[in-house]
Amino acid sequence: MDGEAAREATELPLACDLSALTDEQWKRHRELYRRLRADVKEVRELEDGYAFRHSAGGDMLLAIAQFVANERFCCPFFEFEIAVGRGGGPVWLRITGEGQAKRVLEAEMGVGAREGAANPSSARPLPPAHRLL
Repeated sequence: MDGEAAREATELPLACDLSALTDEQWKRHRELYRRLRADVKEVRELEDGYAFRHSAGGDMLLAIAQFVANERFCCPFFEFEIAVGRGGGPVWLRITGEGQAKRVLEAEMGVGAREGAANPSSARPLPPAHRLL
């Protein structure tokens, strides 16, 4: 199987599984969403997703990790990467995916190149959401 065929064979459907979390987990996930969204310092558009810079504090890092731990079950088509800068540097959450996953992320978050993704203050307001930053 060549690289393209292998990728197509492993590409996950772009469908969120809302049954992946219990009601209590969803409640906590929404709390984490609001906390992370309020803490976004910068948004960078990537070829296949977005990167979000957050505060460097340990409590925010834990909140990001908890968010990712839940989000990966309900939206398995996303890939997550948490990067922590040395010496107390920035914390970045990158959310990426194949195919149209970036468009799903844009719809959920209300960000995009046309909307000022590099500057969260110029991006259009986010709709009420239950999952993503």
